[in-house]
Amino acid sequence: MEPIKVDFTGGNGGKGKGSGKDAYLSPSKAGLKTAISIVGTIIGAAIAYYFMLPALNFKSTELYFFVGIVAVIYLALQVLLSGVILKPEYTKYVKKQSVVPGIIIGVLAVVVGVGMLFSSVVFRASSYSKIISVSEDKTFSSDIKQADFKSVPVLDTAASAALATRTLGDLASINKESQFEVASQFTQINYKNSPVRVGTLAYGDIFKWFKNTKEGMPGYIIVNMVTQKTEFVMLKEGNYIRYSTEEHFSKYLMRHVRFAYPTYIFDEPHFEIDEEGRPFWLCPVLDKTIGLFGGTDVKGVVIVNAITGECNEYSLETIKNDKEFQWIDGIYSNDLLVEQYNYYGKYSGGFINSIIGQEGVRVATEGSNFLALNDDVYMYTGVTSVSNDQAIIGFVLVNMRTKESNFYEVSGAKEYSAMSSAEGQVQNYKWTATFPILLNISGQPTYFMSLKDDANLVKHYAMVNVQNYQVVATGKTIAECTENYVKLLAQSNINIKVDIDDIKNDTDNSQTGKDQTEAETVTVKGVVSEIRTAVMGGESYYFIKLEKGKSYYKVSASSNEAVVILNVGDSVSFTYTKGESGSVIEAKLG
Repeated sequence: MEPIKVDFTGGNGGKGKGSGKDAYLSPSKAGLKTAISIVGTIIGAAIAYYFMLPALNFKSTELYFFVGIVAVIYLALQVLLSGVILKPEYTKYVKKQSVVPGIIIGVLAVVVGVGMLFSSVVFRASSYSKIISVSEDKTFSSDIKQADFKSVPVLDTAASAALATRTLGDLASINKESQFEVASQFTQINYKNSPVRVGTLAYGDIFKWFKNTKEGMPGYIIVNMVTQKTEFVMLKEGNYIRYSTEEHFSKYLMRHVRFAYPTYIFDEPHFEIDEEGRPFWLCPVLDKTIGLFGGTDVKGVVIVNAITGECNEYSLETIKNDKEFQWIDGIYSNDLLVEQYNYYGKYSGGFINSIIGQEGVRVATEGSNFLALNDDVYMYTGVTSVSNDQAIIGFVLVNMRTKESNFYEVSGAKEYSAMSSAEGQVQNYKWTATFPILLNISGQPTYFMSLKDDANLVKHYAMVNVQNYQVVATGKTIAECTENYVKLLAQSNINIKVDIDDIKNDTDNSQTGKDQTEAETVTVKGVVSEIRTAVMGGESYYFIKLEKGKSYYKVSASSNEAVVILNVGDSVSFTYTKGESGSVIEAKLG
């Protein structure tokens, strides 16, 4: 064991430092160990920065957290190298070495605390309420056009992903069908005048990443949200997608962008394609407009070529006004727009009013969806009063490229109430409803949604009247659903005129309640062992079970009249879409 030498004279000739009660022991080669701690801290900081990727911006809370971690790394190295854990006599030495890092951490805490205080909505409610400007002089029946079902999306993200997985078979042509999966992120855009969702691939696992990352991802997926047609777009060899959120190291999208723009605060990136089908990543650049940390808003965007990694920065005004960028559909994220609208709804009357009295205080409902209007994508969400949050008082549409915002006053049921009503009509199937979009059906505000099975495939459609959510219509096609909806409204003394033939023409060969990727059909034959009937949406259905089978085959009487004369013991054949399974299978008489 190394002998301990203490200089009680107060001089600096030994390992003691200071004099009197300030004397402390320092380990041997203390200067070298401090140098090693500094070098180790620099290395640790570089590693932490590489993985954390904080913006070097005083308005970013991540920066303060990062600096705090660097200070902790230095302290940890000092404790480790000094041996104070085994030699408590070095405690004062370590405390002395901790002064500067401690001061840094303290200053960071003060700056963050003061910054948050002066950015607080308590003191800046008026500023928060003005982040977004909302026009409130809009009228639903005049501003929102009669629903055009040629452009009404019927798929949500989960349903889009379920269809997208079926395109992976296209990779067999390049022997890559087992190497990739469908990425979780899909972006809704307008592409060639139709609402679609686009998404990239993901590597199957880390070993498949090692095998394929040099070439990159061979293409991307387009899911048409109206026709449900799904396409894998194969890129030319040598021009694969090399930069994405699924990559690692230097080709990981956010690391690539961070190194190019170290001071920028970025929102979550999303994938889009231009009208020529070229793939890009859009990385919105954020700013804190209130105090140091408050009032998050978008001030520009960095567009990254997904193939080459080329980055270009554009201001918000350029994106809004330059026709060259008309293909861009999303600059503002859904979450940010909802947050900004809630600031507007809560604090337009001041902070105290948001707590006491709450006159005119309102917030967005729990959920949102997207609408394609005028070659742009709009976020839709219902708006409810905090004093009566069981119903909506209207809804807001926000352009996701320009942030143009309009409020429409429409009273009625909240979206989740409408979803429950629709699911109740088909409860025997246990289908789930997508989050609804609000349509104008001959002047009637109407929730429209799709009904999905456990495999996220669309089986039926539903319409729920906003003002009277007891009026619930379902149908296998949009035309059938609309026809049933008109009939139910008439029973409630609400008479509207809708051209069902036009809807049929618009939606034939597109919405049939099944996967539209040229699904194959399956034929099954057997002897009828059980027959049950039910009336749903004003239509009679027969549920037929075959001997040696567990499933019921659901057949519509209106489209299969012969089903009404079937008896137990009859031989019969059914056809249904390949891939369907479960306790109830929608079928036709063979």
